[in-house]
Amino acid sequence: MVGLFGYFWWGSRSLAPTPDARPTVELPQRGGVLAASLRSEPRSFNRLVSRDYATQLFALLTQARLVRVNMATYELESWLAESWTSSPDGLVHTLTLRDGLSWSDGVPFSSADVAFTFAAVFDPRVKSVLASSLQVDGDPLAVATPDARTVVVTFPHPFGPGIRLLDNLTILPKHKLEAALTGGTMADAWGTTTAPAEIVGMGPFVLSQYEPGQRLTFARNPHYWRKDDRGIGLPYLDGLVLRIVPDQNAELLGLQSADLDLTQQQLRPDDYGTAREMERAGRLRMAEVGVSLDPDVFFFNLRPAMWAKDPRRAWLFTDTFRKALNHAVDREAYANTVFLGAAVPVHGPVSPGNKAWFWPDLPRYAFDREKSAALLAELGLANRDADAFLEDAAGNEARFTLIHYKGNTAIERGAQVLKESFERVGVAMDLAPLEPGTLIERMLAGTFEAIFFNYVATDPDPAMQRDFWLSSGSAHIWNISQKTPATEWEREMDALVNRQAANVDPAERVRLFRDVQRVFSEHLPAMYFAAPRLFVAVGPRVRNETPGVTRPQLLWSADTLALAAGAAPTSR
Repeated sequence: MVGLFGYFWWGSRSLAPTPDARPTVELPQRGGVLAASLRSEPRSFNRLVSRDYATQLFALLTQARLVRVNMATYELESWLAESWTSSPDGLVHTLTLRDGLSWSDGVPFSSADVAFTFAAVFDPRVKSVLASSLQVDGDPLAVATPDARTVVVTFPHPFGPGIRLLDNLTILPKHKLEAALTGGTMADAWGTTTAPAEIVGMGPFVLSQYEPGQRLTFARNPHYWRKDDRGIGLPYLDGLVLRIVPDQNAELLGLQSADLDLTQQQLRPDDYGTAREMERAGRLRMAEVGVSLDPDVFFFNLRPAMWAKDPRRAWLFTDTFRKALNHAVDREAYANTVFLGAAVPVHGPVSPGNKAWFWPDLPRYAFDREKSAALLAELGLANRDADAFLEDAAGNEARFTLIHYKGNTAIERGAQVLKESFERVGVAMDLAPLEPGTLIERMLAGTFEAIFFNYVATDPDPAMQRDFWLSSGSAHIWNISQKTPATEWEREMDALVNRQAANVDPAERVRLFRDVQRVFSEHLPAMYFAAPRLFVAVGPRVRNETPGVTRPQLLWSADTLALAAGAAPTSR
C-alpha cells in the first residue's frame, strides 16, 4: 500500500499533506467548532442500556471513566482516577480520584457517583449492557467508598488485565439519576427526548441541541478537568457538531464542500483516489493508520427457538453448513473486490492488526468449491429441480435471508460478493438492507436469519471482550445472553475464556486464547473474510489529531482536536 499511496503514518502521528511538504508543528489554540459525520441516530443517551455506536460515541464525548485505554497506543491511562494501587494477589484495587472535579452542571464529583454507577449497572431492573463486561467468571465486581476521593474495587477472582476492565464503565451522576434508579425507571432514563440540560457529564462536551435526523450539537463543558502541558484548559474547541449523514457518498461530498471536517470513521476504498486528489490540492489530509482490528462479521441466528419449527433446521443450523459456506468464498478475491485490494484476508475475529493476539496458524477453510459441494451433499442437499439451487429431501430450498447495514458500501458490496459466492455452490441468499438502528433491534430481539455488519471491539485484549466470547455475554451476537450455554462447544469456550482472563502469565494467556480461537474455528458461529487497511482524512482546518485504528479513529481524543491557526472559529 505504500507504493500505491505514496506514504503512510502509523499510530498517533499527525496526518501530513505530502511527504516533502510536512507542516511545521503548530501549537493548538482554543476556539472554533468542528463538524463530523454520524451515520446513525443514537438509540439512547444512556450508555448503560444501549450499545449502538452512536450512543457509545455520545458517551465518549460527554462522559468519562475512572481509567482510559488510549486508542492510539492501547496503554492504560489515569482519568477520573489520578492513581491506583493493587494488592499482591491482584484482587483489590484502590483508586484515588482527582481532587476538585465537578460535573458539567457544577455539582461536585465524588466516589458516591462511582458507587451509584456500579449499583445501576448491576441492578437487574436496568438490564445494563455493561453488566457482563464488569464481571469476572460471572461474578460482579464489588465497590467500596471509604471517603469522597477513594474507591476500592474488589475483583471476585483473579483477572489478567486488572483494572483495565474499568475502561468499560461510564460514570454517571448520582444527583441526576438516583431517583430513576430507586424508582425502577433507570432503563428508560436519558432517552433521546430528554432535554439536553438534564444530561450532565464529566466529558469534554455537553449536548446543547439534538435535531433528530439532522445533527447533535455539543458545547465545551465549562467544568472539564483536563489541561494541556501549557496549562490551557481542554477541550480546545468551543464546540462540535455531529451531522447525521447515513450515506457514505454524502460523507465524502461533505468533506469536498467543507461542510464536514471529519468523517465518522475511515475512508472507503472507493474514495481513496478522490481523497488523494483533494489532498494534492490542499483540501484535506490523509493517512493510513493500520489494519482494522474489526473485520466485518457474518453470522446466523443460532438461538434454538428461532429454528424449532423450521424444516431447514436439519441443515441450516449445523456447523457443516457454515463450513461449506466458508469453503465457497475466495477471500483474496473478496479483499480485492470489496476493498479494492486495500485489505488482508482473514479467517477469524482477530485480525493481523491486533498484533498481540493474532494467531497466524488459526485453522482455516481454504477456498474450495468442490469441498463446499461435498459438505452440502453430506447434509442431503442436492439439485432436485431445474433451477440453480439445492433442495433437501423434503423439497425445501437451500435459501436464507441476510440483513445488513444500508448505506455502508463495503458491507453492501461484501454482501453481494457473498451472495454470488454462495450461489455458485447452489445456496441462495436473499439480501435485505436495513438502517443500522433497525438492524440492531432485530439482532437483539432475535428476529433474523443471518446478519452481516461491523462489530467494534473497544480493546484488543480478549479478556476485555468477554461479552462477545462468553455465552452469557450481551454481545455474544449469534445467541445473546444465554442463561446456560446452548452447546457443549460454547461451554468449553466459556471455560477457556474465563481461564484466560484469570491468568496473569502473558504467555499462558496467549496459549489459552489460541485454544479459544481453535474452538471458535471448529464451529464457526461467526464468519470473517477480510480486514481493511484503514485510511482517515481530515479537512484543512483540523489540527492536533491523534488517529487510532478502532472507531472512532479521530473523535476518541476529541478534547485535543483543534482548529488551524487563522481558521475561522465560527459555528458550522
